[in-house]
Amino acid sequence: VQLVESGGGLVQPGGSLRLSCVASGFTFDYYTIGWFRQAPGKEREGVSCITISDGSTVLADSVKGRFTISRDNAKNTVYLQMNSLKPEDTAVYYCATNAGGASEYREFGDFFFGPWGQGTQVVVSS
Repeated sequence: VQLVESGGGLVQPGGSLRLSCVASGFTFDYYTIGWFRQAPGKEREGVSCITISDGSTVLADSVKGRFTISRDNAKNTVYLQMNSLKPEDTAVYYCATNAGGASEYREFGDFFFGPWGQGTQVVVSS
C-alpha cells in the first residue's frame, strides 16, 4: 500500500489549496480514503473521508462549508479542496486508507484508518 500526498504550501488566510492523495498497491474502489491533520503539539485529527465505491463523505465540523473531498477513480486519487483557510488550519495533512496492515490506526467517520502517507505541510499565515 502506498499513499502519496501533495499540494501543501504557504497560503494567506482566506486563501485556498487543493491537496491530492494518489493511492497504489491496493484495490482503490474497495476502500475509504481519509484526510487527517496534525498541528504541532496536538493529536492527529480526522478532517474528511470518502468511500470510493459510492462517493459518500464525512466532514469534520471544523471544516464544514470550507473543505470538500472528492475522488477520481480513474486516477486512484482523492482530493481535498480547502477554501477560506484559517491560521488554525495550519498542520501536516495526511491521507490514509482503511485497507489495514498498518502499525498505527486512527478512527474517523466510523472507519479505522491505516496505513498512512508521509504527509504534506499546510501553513496559513499572513
